[in-house]
Amino acid sequence: MISVPLSLRPSPAAGMRRKLPIRFSISSSASVSIESNSTQFDLQAYWTSLRKEINQKLDQAIPIRYPEKIYEAMRYSTLAEGAKRAPPVMCVAACELFGLNRLAAFPTACALEMVHAASLIHDDLPCMDDAPSRRGQPSNHTVHGVDMAILAGDALFPLGFHHIVNNTPKNLVPEARILRVVVEIARTVGSTGMAAGQFLDLNSSSAIEFIQEKKFGELAQCSAVCGGLLAGAEDEEVERLRRYGRAVGVLYQVVDDILKAKSESRDGAVEKERGGKSYVGVYGVDRAMEKAEELRDEAKKELGGFEKYGEAVLPLYGFVDYAADRGFSVG
Repeated sequence: MISVPLSLRPSPAAGMRRKLPIRFSISSSASVSIESNSTQFDLQAYWTSLRKEINQKLDQAIPIRYPEKIYEAMRYSTLAEGAKRAPPVMCVAACELFGLNRLAAFPTACALEMVHAASLIHDDLPCMDDAPSRRGQPSNHTVHGVDMAILAGDALFPLGFHHIVNNTPKNLVPEARILRVVVEIARTVGSTGMAAGQFLDLNSSSAIEFIQEKKFGELAQCSAVCGGLLAGAEDEEVERLRRYGRAVGVLYQVVDDILKAKSESRDGAVEKERGGKSYVGVYGVDRAMEKAEELRDEAKKELGGFEKYGEAVLPLYGFVDYAADRGFSVG
């Protein structure tokens, strides 16, 4: 059994709500006035509009050049039609919460999507999760080969950093903030972040909460934090965004596992595919549903601390509801 160092163990997680595919009780911990308006906010329109802009900017950010085969593999995964663009959209929403123009967030938003795509390319490799498909299309290595898939992932990580530094408007974001964003993303993808989660996913099923937090919570919390850092959020606000994002990321995956378990339980597909590598696989559907409710409540509790920003916080509430309820499809 692999033990998780105390310094890397997950902190208590967080939570969400709407037209439930799974039944949850509704938390009253967040501000009633703002939270009640969140159900009226059109997250689908907001998300769809931002997704279109982000897709255009990603297309511009990864042009085909020499060596063409690497760039083709990079574009294949990053520009996949089925990509939801959740990390970049959350980054923009967090940035706009503090009143900064979204143009300031787009380079970081694109970088987050590059990092996300790179992590998925590597996760899908035969030596990792050995996944045949991703985002509604064959996985990168099945189309471009294992060698090009590895190179594409390797190239996307630094391209993201390069894109932030060279394209973030300096008249809107001071260099010190940009540096903090770069450090935050580097920490997220590194040996104490997403890589740690993948390591334990390969070697142990006994630390499921740690695996879920690192594989799925890290990028979400990084996305929210980066938006706040760009906009000059106070340290306490940044940490609140961190806890919020972590809860939303884990919540999304827990609910995903619940929905898969419920739809595929008749033929045992979930057990064969994920086994003990999911919260459902370890604790069962009932406990997973309780966990999702706890995560939802915790996420909304964190958003209560942004009450002073009024309706600017509504998109972040919307992400919580979407993660729990899947009231519409994206991608």
